[in-house]
Amino acid sequence: MIKLLDILRENKILVPRRSPEERQKNYLIATQKKIQQYIKDGGKGDLDLRNTPIQSLPDGFKVGGYLNLINCKNLKSLPDGLKVEGDLDLRGTPIQSLPPDLKVGGSLSLYGTPIQSLPPGLKVEGDLILNNTPIQSLPPDLKVGGSLNLRGTPISKKYTKEEVRKMVPGVKGGIYL
Repeated sequence: MIKLLDILRENKILVPRRSPEERQKNYLIATQKKIQQYIKDGGKGDLDLRNTPIQSLPDGFKVGGYLNLINCKNLKSLPDGLKVEGDLDLRGTPIQSLPPDLKVGGSLSLYGTPIQSLPPGLKVEGDLILNNTPIQSLPPDLKVGGSLNLRGTPISKKYTKEEVRKMVPGVKGGIYL
């Protein structure tokens, strides 16, 4: 007697699901294709890569808008020459350092990352959000066009707003401890 499952499998109507590893691998490939297409299209507009399994971005990568990397758990570092004309959101990533030539035209959120220091000469046109990071110090030549958010950091427990302002006079907006 022929079983219904055998007929369905034979006619490729019922195909076993992919394993979680296969799905993750295919998702990574699709994400890499998305990045390559973004580059091919001229790097214009926003690029949303949140919750993707990406491990790296290409050196000299340029984003014409907002770059969303929230919860990219495999992204351990950013490429040299990264330029983001809008906001750069790194919340929930394991990023521990930033490239020395990083350029951010909007706000930079490092909320909840393990970052402990910032590169000398960092310039952020919008807000710099360092809340709930273990950051220990700030470069004296730091430039922030918006506010500097330091809530839940060792700096916020050690210094007053006035002391932070003297340490980093290049902050144009408010300082929040």
